[in-house]
Amino acid sequence: QVRFVESGGGLAQPGGSVRLTCIVSGFRVPNYAIGWFRQGSGTGRDAVSCITTSDDSTYYSDSVKGRFTISRDAAKNTVYLQMNNLKPEDTAVYYCAAEAGGLADLCPNYGSTMDFWGKGTLVTVSS
Repeated sequence: QVRFVESGGGLAQPGGSVRLTCIVSGFRVPNYAIGWFRQGSGTGRDAVSCITTSDDSTYYSDSVKGRFTISRDAAKNTVYLQMNNLKPEDTAVYYCAAEAGGLADLCPNYGSTMDFWGKGTLVTVSS
């Protein structure tokens, strides 16, 4: 079965950095969009960053652009989110998710309808 396992969350200082890792197993479609969504104080899960496996195109939300970097290691079936210059408003549960046949630029449109989701990892940014 498909399994996404996120790790790397925890407590960070404002201005600090964390790296989130998503290890994917059992997902055998050749092309898909995969990335990170977060749920803060609201009810929805908002797209943070995604990457398309077919061409490595990327998407970043305006609030994280220039601070976060998404990358992947295809051989390890692993996706990373390097989060730099963290702000308190980055505090949220971060979920790894994938859409078969999806495109990174469309991640905001997918919302909570992504095909598969991990369990999430909590990132807290506070002094």
